[in-house]
Amino acid sequence: MTQEHIAATAAPADVHSYAQPEEAVTRHLDLDLAVDFDKKMLTGQASYLIENKTGTDEIVFDTRGLNIELVWLGEAMEETTFRLGEQDKLLGRPLTVRIKPDTKKVTIRYSTSPDAAALQWLNPQQTAGKEQPFLFTQSQAILARTWIPIQDSPGIRITYNAKVTVPQELLAVMSASNPMQKNDSGVYTFEMKQPIPSYLMALSVGDLAFREIGPQTGIYAEPATIEAAAYEFAEMDQMLAAAEKIYGKYRWDRYDLLVLPPSFPFGGMENPRLTFVTPTVLAKDRSLTSLIAHELAHSWSGNLVTNATWGDFWLNEGFTVYFERRIMEELYSKEYADMLNVLGYQDLTNTLEELGRDSKDTRLKLELEGRDPDEGLTDIAYEKGNFFLQNIERAVGREQFDKFVNAYFSTFAFQSTSTVKFLDFLRSELIKGDEELAQKINIEGWVYTTGLPQDFVVPTSSRFGKVEEAYQQWQNGKSAAQLTTKDWSSHEWLHFIRMLPEQMSRQQMAELDKAFAFTASGNSEVLAAWLLHAIRNNYTSADEALETFLTHVGRRKFLVPLYKELIKTPQGKEKALAIYAKARPNYHAVSTVTLDDLLK
Repeated sequence: MTQEHIAATAAPADVHSYAQPEEAVTRHLDLDLAVDFDKKMLTGQASYLIENKTGTDEIVFDTRGLNIELVWLGEAMEETTFRLGEQDKLLGRPLTVRIKPDTKKVTIRYSTSPDAAALQWLNPQQTAGKEQPFLFTQSQAILARTWIPIQDSPGIRITYNAKVTVPQELLAVMSASNPMQKNDSGVYTFEMKQPIPSYLMALSVGDLAFREIGPQTGIYAEPATIEAAAYEFAEMDQMLAAAEKIYGKYRWDRYDLLVLPPSFPFGGMENPRLTFVTPTVLAKDRSLTSLIAHELAHSWSGNLVTNATWGDFWLNEGFTVYFERRIMEELYSKEYADMLNVLGYQDLTNTLEELGRDSKDTRLKLELEGRDPDEGLTDIAYEKGNFFLQNIERAVGREQFDKFVNAYFSTFAFQSTSTVKFLDFLRSELIKGDEELAQKINIEGWVYTTGLPQDFVVPTSSRFGKVEEAYQQWQNGKSAAQLTTKDWSSHEWLHFIRMLPEQMSRQQMAELDKAFAFTASGNSEVLAAWLLHAIRNNYTSADEALETFLTHVGRRKFLVPLYKELIKTPQGKEKALAIYAKARPNYHAVSTVTLDDLLK
């Protein structure tokens, strides 16, 4: 272990939170909120049960853009003094509340600002049904503080109850126990008995219907989307059974999905008990459901065992990608999971090229002080993390590795863990002083070194071999219409499109489009990959599809590459700015922060 790593083994301080949990920490939250769509505001109060560990006379919360009105102590609601610190653009302001050594409860009356970054207020036009407004939150990574005064660190966990008052014609749901239908009062109550970190606090309000899938699973969506969603996610129960078979009992009671309007910036968000999911996975053929396997896997890695700081983000995502691929293998075969690994490797290679293979950001253990933790949400955490775990599996065998991961999830259940803690556990429980095994696992090369280690094993896929053959035939003059593509999944199509040359003639683009109808594809992954080629080769037949896609889809993963490609030419930049002016109101702050910067 190098000197640098020894220094890091002290308890990780969270550089993205003002909270001082070693002095006074929150344990439970009672939230009471009213949702006002006209003012785009939440108003109410947050009551915390706290533990004063040192007898300090202060407790510190994170806030950003909140209006703090009053703070009370104890059951008797005795008013106390508080102060808001200096504003930091990224971290917001610390809220320091005066307490007594024996204070057990702190209640904060507050309201949010209309531009709170975690809250997206949609007008009826931006929803599937076009009749009712919609609200959803996105708290990860450090946005919970924009809608709740909270100790906003993944290293701090709380249980919570909530009461939420909404317009009568709408339903409220949270990352908690949820109602399955609307009531007449518009008042809904929630309970989350398992302790969760702040970034998993979630609320959504809209015209929602519920459809049961299995005894523990179901789907919330707007009535206009519920049928399509019920068809697409019909295999949720099998996924849950497959996951439990590998890594033990699901610990969160129910597993439901909420299909959000298209402006949601991510593929999915693993809010416990209620995964928020993008409608871009509604491909009509269940071909993009590995995303659901991913969010389900988070119920173990991330939700059950959580990264202590955002610099340890790979512990959440690397484990989840590894587990997602295992679920897909269990359900659909090793050949299927191999395809996902190859696509993941392609994404990883692109990220390495973009960041530069010597960039510190290509290490698994990240240094994010002074930076937005979103900068760490790259394919390094996801795919390099996954391939590191696959490397350990190869070194010790699957049976041994599964035993180890089960022990890891049990040991750290409902706790936060750091890279150092995980590696200590790996050394004591798996390596056990075996020098030869330690060399094979190569912790230093994977976790603390940039790029990919020399012993990296490039993944392969037998099914992609056939795609490569078809591509070669096309390159050698066979017409696209004559290629054998009958049973290809969207993964095979994606591989094919990614192989296409950067520069193609208008004739080649038109031939491919005529044979495979890429421009009209209902599969968001396939369409987004094809639109990159359309931009590069000025294939104007796809202009309308491009504009429709960019104005209707808010998923950052698709938006950033397409806008990046557009702005490479003066003519493209003009087009990008015109589309962005129209589309920006439909995007979530998580996307606009990135795109405003990109498009200046």
